[in-house]
Amino acid sequence: MAVSAKAFQSWRSLTAPRESTADLCRMAGIKRSTLAQQLVRGKVSETTVVRVARACDQNPVEALSFFEEYHDLLAGSGPPTDSELISQVTYVCVLQLLVARSLHPNPSPSDLPGLGPFPHRNSVRAWFEAVDPGDLRQRLSAKTGVAPQNLSAQLTAGRLAPELAVQAARIAGVSLTGGLVATGLLTPDECGWPLGGRERALAELSDPELVFLARDRLDTLGKMVKKLEHDEDSNSALLEQLG
Repeated sequence: MAVSAKAFQSWRSLTAPRESTADLCRMAGIKRSTLAQQLVRGKVSETTVVRVARACDQNPVEALSFFEEYHDLLAGSGPPTDSELISQVTYVCVLQLLVARSLHPNPSPSDLPGLGPFPHRNSVRAWFEAVDPGDLRQRLSAKTGVAPQNLSAQLTAGRLAPELAVQAARIAGVSLTGGLVATGLLTPDECGWPLGGRERALAELSDPELVFLARDRLDTLGKMVKKLEHDEDSNSALLEQLG
């Protein structure tokens, strides 16, 4: 889903009333043809809204809240849970921290490895699983009409449509912007994620909890590798059949 072109034009007239379409596209780094096509189709992507908002020095969360599809985004924004923060740490960083703790039972900050940037390769799926109360896929499917297998396909591919990410957050009862950070649509700063929040959340894990976290991350990685191998074998078999 995207926002309606009519609503976008109304928002745009309020946000940048003196800018021509060409000027607005140049400021936002958007091709005029891209915006023109979206307007003709009657749907403007959330990415376009966010880029225009940034170009006009407007908070993207506030900008998206102008549209009916995201009317509660700003009001429903809040700090991420510790589980969400930890979901945005790669398995490599988790393993590095585990090793550092084993080498330094009482590590100082200088003994600990730095965390890599995020979103990372598995950010979307990790965030979804972090907020999942146990039946999130089923409830999200029932609410949006998107088949569970299609949701799974998006998560496996490391993506999730913005409206699905927000709806998932509504169902899970967490900040509505968390999934938009995980998908890369919005930045952590724009959504009020605390500086050093991931480090703090990890530091509060006990050694056993960190071990279990590493185990779960490696288990997820193993399943992804097996799926890739299965897909490659299937593709090879298909090519052989085709001759």
